[in-house]
Amino acid sequence: MQSMMDGMMGGGMMWGIGFFWLLGLVVLVLAAGALIKYLFFNQ
Repeated sequence: MQSMMDGMMGGGMMWGIGFFWLLGLVVLVLAAGALIKYLFFNQ
């Protein structure tokens, strides 16, 4: 029973870390796109 609880907690933490990593990646991609648009299409 205890190992099952530990497994669920570890899985939850892994999902949380993955979610925040994905969110950070999306923010970086959007920021890079905005920067490129600003630099090259700002005539």
